[in-house]
Formats: sequence, structure tokens, C-alpha cells
Amino acid sequence: MVIITENAASAVKEVMAAEKLSPEDTFLRVAVKGGGCSGLSYDLGFDNEKRVGDVVVEKDGVKLVIDLRSQVYLAGTTLDYTSGLAGRGFFFSNPNASGTCGCGNSFSV
Repeated sequence: MVIITENAASAVKEVMAAEKLSPEDTFLRVAVKGGGCSGLSYDLGFDNEKRVGDVVVEKDGVKLVIDLRSQVYLAGTTLDYTSGLAGRGFFFSNPNASGTCGCGNSFSV
């Protein structure tokens, strides 16, 4: 389904610790929503509720949850985290995207 890199898992754990969130009770929810300059955009946020149809992917104690509608858009996607001269943050490498915007936060299929 979705691959979480070690860098991304570490960054999620750091944010959870800073926000005093329990890794046992908290999921990183990844979703695809309409919007952005390319038509679809990624949405990341913490959640403590697993819903019907959700898929859970786990890496190094980080539980990522994907809703049923978003699964088709995210199949085979890699979630990574980078911190370098060009900036820092989470980014997606999505093999289903036929195009992306300049900032990489939205895509089209």
C-alpha cells in the first residue's frame, strides 16, 4: 500500500513527542482531497480513531491510516521526510500521479 521511510517515521515520532501524543493511541492519517493547483492534494494529520475501510500501515512504531477512498490514489506511494538546503518536510513519491504542481503538494491522475 504506502511505504513509510525511516526518515518519515522518525520525523512523525518527533512531532508526536513534541505534541505529547501517545504512539499507541494515535495514527498519522493520510488522505487525498480535491483541491490544489493540480486537482488533488495530500492531507496529513493525527487521528485517534480508526474508521471502517481504513488500512493501517506500520513502520517503526508509527501507524499510518488511509481511508477507503484515498487508497486507490495512494497505492504504491512512498512517504518520506527531508531536511536540506531546499527546505524540510514530508513529501510523497506517487507512481499514480500523471502530473504534479511545482511545490509537490498537489497532483493529478
